This record gives sequence, structure tokens and C-alpha cells, in this order.
Amino acid sequence: MTSSFIELTSTTKKPEKRTSLSGQTTGGVQAPAPAMYWSLPNVYGKIPKPTRAHISVIVGDLMYVFGGTDSKHCLGSLYTLELDTFTWNKPKVYGDIPPPCRAHSAVVYEQTIYIFGGGDGPAYHNHFFALDTSNMTWHKPCTSGPIPSARRAHVAVVWSDAMYVFGGGDGAQALNDICVLNLKTMCWSVLETTGPKPIARGYHSGTLVGSKLVIFGGSDGHECFGDIHAFDLESQRWHPFNIEPHVPRLSHAAVCVGSYLFVTGGHDGSHYCKDLLLLNLVTMSWEVRKVYGNAPSNRGYHTMLLYDSRLFMFGGYDGKKFFNDLYVLELSSCAYLPQITNFSIDTSVSF
Repeated sequence: MTSSFIELTSTTKKPEKRTSLSGQTTGGVQAPAPAMYWSLPNVYGKIPKPTRAHISVIVGDLMYVFGGTDSKHCLGSLYTLELDTFTWNKPKVYGDIPPPCRAHSAVVYEQTIYIFGGGDGPAYHNHFFALDTSNMTWHKPCTSGPIPSARRAHVAVVWSDAMYVFGGGDGAQALNDICVLNLKTMCWSVLETTGPKPIARGYHSGTLVGSKLVIFGGSDGHECFGDIHAFDLESQRWHPFNIEPHVPRLSHAAVCVGSYLFVTGGHDGSHYCKDLLLLNLVTMSWEVRKVYGNAPSNRGYHTMLLYDSRLFMFGGYDGKKFFNDLYVLELSSCAYLPQITNFSIDTSVSF
């Protein structure tokens, strides 16, 4: 991997007098009006503790953050961020509240947040909890079928009224199975897939792109992976892609923005990173884009979400320090990308 591929953050010229969405002046190189840029906005309210390996999801105009771990113990608090005002709240919740956990997964279906798995210290869970955001009440849904084994560092997405869970680790080994929960019937099943499966892994990213689940990176506890696989949810077939340059990455965050996969941070097997990578999902090739502003510091185990043509990054860990900062990537001239939906990943070119 060349240095030019990695260096996507701001340089160190004289700071500009540029005002972010919150009214805060940002540093970095003066950016052309249409350029993408990072900002570190002022935030208000009750800010969460510094944390890593938490979950973040969006319901309406709120980002919900739950769990994670700091330097001492796992966390079990729920916070919300008003994405239009950058205001944090710690709402009162009711019902059967999940225990503190980290490296769990979360999806949203019909205004309900579903959380699966995770762990606390040496413990690994296959807990399944739901939060009804209309009344802020937690409960444990009754399910049938074969419940997935306890795991953490897995991924989960919702497609066609079902939650798909892939990979993770159970404390003894990494996993590469796909378990499915029908969210209408609450019945679990294990998929029998075709095609070459990815090597078992955890701390990868799993991003829904149309009817494809795109898996990037991760680790089996020994090697940091840079491979890319697309799982066709309709045909239930795996398709691996041979893409150069090879970019090993784990504990990163990935978001689909139109026909691109935006990847931030993570660990490359040697150190924590702060770069922004763009995978063109049409050509299945990496691209370099200049990004200005106050880029986030090196980190992994953070979260990133798309809202209103902006990417919101929260928290993470750099090997020494835990974070609770909030960064915003303004897409600017790339703000049209989320509207690009008429494309598909060409699995005929996979290897």
C-alpha cells in the first residue's frame, strides 16, 4: 500500500477561518466550497463517557448509543444525540434493560432497536433485546428456532423483514456462519449458503448494499484481513472480490453512501489508522478523495452513521485513550451520492 493511498486527511498549512455547522471555527487547509471536510462541532447536554465497541443506530432524527467499554468496565447506559442540534440526552428507559456489554450488534426495524450478542470481560452472550423507541421500553422478545451461539464482534443487518447475523467470535474461535431471525415470526434459522465463504472473523464491517451484504476486513485473532466479500441475500451465495491494493483493516467503521463504501479508521495489523477510504461499489476499486478540515485522530472500535448528507463518527480507542468526541464529515459536493440507488454490485466479476 503506498503512502499516497493512506494520506487522505488534512495537511498542516495555515488554518482557515471556516465555521462548522455548530458555529465552531475549524482548522485545517482552506477548503474549496464543494470539498468534503471534517469538523468537530460543539456538543451540548449530557455527553456519554469515552467508550469503544459500542453500538450506534439512527431512528428518526436521533442517534442512539448503547453499551461499549471504558478503561475499567463495560457500560450499560443508553444515550441519544439530536443530530440537528448536536444535543446529547440520557433518556429514562423502562422494562427489561440489557446488561452492560460490548462488541454487540444492533439493527432498527419498524422504530424498534434490536440488540444481539456481545460480552462483558471474558463472558460472551447471545442475549437478544429490543427497545421500543416510541415508549423507551426494553423487552426480551420470545423467539423460536436455533438461537445463534454466544458471540461478539459480529455484524447484523436487516433485509426483507429479517435480521442477518454474520461472523464474530465465541472466545474459542472465530465464526463465519450466517444466522437469520425473521422479525415477523421471531423464528431463528441458520442459512445453508453456497459459494466460497469468507475466512471466519470478527471486528469486520458488514454493510447492506441493495440485496447484498458486503463484508470487509476483520481478524481471526491472528491475521488482519483486507479481503472483500459480497453475500447475495436473494440467492444466498457468497462472492469474493480480488481488489488491489490490499487494505488490511479491523475495528473500522463502514457506511454505504450511494454507490460508495466510506470506510474510516480501524487497525491495519500494525497500528491504528485515521484515513478515509472510498470503495467504488460499481467498479469494485478503491478511490482517493481529498478531505479537508479537522480529521479525527487515529482510532478503531468507533461508530459512523449517515444522516442528512453528513457522516457522524462517535467514540473509539487508539490503544491508549478512549474517546467520546463527535466528528462530522460534510459530504458537500458528494451530497448527491445517497440518492444514487439505481446500481448493483456486479458479482460476475468476483473471483
